[in-house]
Amino acid sequence: MNGPVRAAREGAGPDERVVLDNGVLRLTAAPGLGGRVLSLRLAGREFLYRNPRLLDAGLRRREGVRLDPVEGPMSAWNNVGGDKTWPAPQGWSGPGEWAGPPDPVLDSGAYAAEVGALGGGAAVLTMTSGDDPRTGLRLRRRITLEPGASGYRLDLTARNTADAPRTWALWNVTQLDGAARADDGGVYVGVAGEGPHTVPLVAGDATPRVVEHAPGVLRVPAQDVVGKVGFPTAAGWIRHVGAAGALTQTFTPAPGAYPDQGSRVEVWLEYPLEHPLAHLGGLRPQDRVVECEVLGPLTELAPGEEASLSIAFDLAPAGA
Repeated sequence: MNGPVRAAREGAGPDERVVLDNGVLRLTAAPGLGGRVLSLRLAGREFLYRNPRLLDAGLRRREGVRLDPVEGPMSAWNNVGGDKTWPAPQGWSGPGEWAGPPDPVLDSGAYAAEVGALGGGAAVLTMTSGDDPRTGLRLRRRITLEPGASGYRLDLTARNTADAPRTWALWNVTQLDGAARADDGGVYVGVAGEGPHTVPLVAGDATPRVVEHAPGVLRVPAQDVVGKVGFPTAAGWIRHVGAAGALTQTFTPAPGAYPDQGSRVEVWLEYPLEHPLAHLGGLRPQDRVVECEVLGPLTELAPGEEASLSIAFDLAPAGA
């Protein structure tokens, strides 16, 4: 019989770490760095990407690194990695678009953290952002880990704290190691219904290539591309297969209009470039990174109303 999930907290501000450990999965979050999950370790293997120039193997800031809230062009973004939540649509043309990252409240600001126990030995970590004046939102990320489980549940809410209606979609972004795997590596997306099943969204230097893996399953292979593709007919699951193993996210697509040409799921790829991309705010990728992104529908929120999105994460080590 599995014992209760162990929870531990240490540090403060950008150095605060909260660990949930059930003896199978060890999850480490950083409330002071935008409420991120920084590490998912299963069978001694790390599944999430983290920036090695900003954080060391122990998830501590490297000497001389400052991780204060920041805003500006993408060239100013301290992308520490991990799993985080943003509002969509993204853009810089007006108040109806989220002009980040970077972002001083929702992406790089401090989140309040509470750790509690549930029946059966489960533990729950709730991280809540400050009130963001630009979007009018307060984000909440609630993580539940059960004893002996190789995955966890993420429940997201976005609350309108402004004094006027706002329209946003929840957008969860999971960054993973993009190193190529020789056999079946890449990102798999289940699709259903009539197409188009994919839409090109961002071409940093090209648009990611997508192939049919099986009926109802598309695959984005590892490739040297900086860009993003969307999946309007995503059926409720996305899986990344990398060196550590497979990380699968499942969710229930809700009815309604979605941002980014109707995308319920998006995949972003990047690899090291010698020069920044001027049309992407000076972004200059330095590592191979894959982003698996799950979105909720665009929702008009009256003051005080909330939108929600729930995602189940499941991890399996390579060779399992």
